[in-house]
Amino acid sequence: MNLLCKGGFVLTEAEKIKAFIKENIERYKFSGVVIGISCGIDSAVVGKLLVDAIGNDKVFGLILPERDSAKETVKDAKLVCEFLKINYKIKNISRILRSMGVYSLKPPALIFPRSVQERYAQNVWLAEDKPYIQDLQNRGNKSFRESLAYYRAKPRIRSVIFYFYAEQLGYAVAGCTNKTEALTGFYVKWGDEICDIEPISHLYKTQVYELAEILKIPQKIINKKPSPDIAPGITDEFALGISYEEIDRILIKIEKGEDLSGEKQESIGKIKEVLANKKLREIKCLHL
Repeated sequence: MNLLCKGGFVLTEAEKIKAFIKENIERYKFSGVVIGISCGIDSAVVGKLLVDAIGNDKVFGLILPERDSAKETVKDAKLVCEFLKINYKIKNISRILRSMGVYSLKPPALIFPRSVQERYAQNVWLAEDKPYIQDLQNRGNKSFRESLAYYRAKPRIRSVIFYFYAEQLGYAVAGCTNKTEALTGFYVKWGDEICDIEPISHLYKTQVYELAEILKIPQKIINKKPSPDIAPGITDEFALGISYEEIDRILIKIEKGEDLSGEKQESIGKIKEVLANKKLREIKCLHL
């Protein structure tokens, strides 16, 4: 982590973020913060920063599993909440999604083993040429587009629930998007991007892992493969088609204008194509 000098004091990155959180929660007169705990590294890190900045009594966690959530999702999310010593609520959102017709887009989950569900989801994804680019472009065959609608509905419903609780409490909603996700469009528009405060949006994914070690996040959470947990078998790196380590290394070089000759040309091409199409994710409220 880079050290920042401010007011004669050397602050670590973690301390800088905590100061940012405290300052803005007070400035905008929020009484606290609601955070969705997904059992992944990003929400664990943001949760810890929030607790350290404003106190665990002012942070409320929401765990919102659904039919397709991995079996360890709730267990690991509870581990995070207990590590943070925050109050939290578990609400299964399967009934809401079912009433919307979301689950009707895919085969019934209960009659198939998890391994079969994972292969099905992966095969639908891989059936498309350059599936992540198709995702950014909202294109693909009918089955693929249905898959996009299927998984995007979940973070959008979760965001509605976050604000339902936050507004009753007078709390802000915390976002957990990191810089890698923001640059590559690896988020759901009007879904997990919606929030009042984004504490780690300036950190690449690999930097979030560095910060997790400093904050002493439970090792079980650090060791998990990053996944949006919205479709069986679809991890972040599977969807992106490249590892976070490689993505971040190339993104940082592009940002700094450094030589890319030491990187794989195929990987450079993939990332540049993603960056070129990511702007489609940003289309909102077009008007004259």
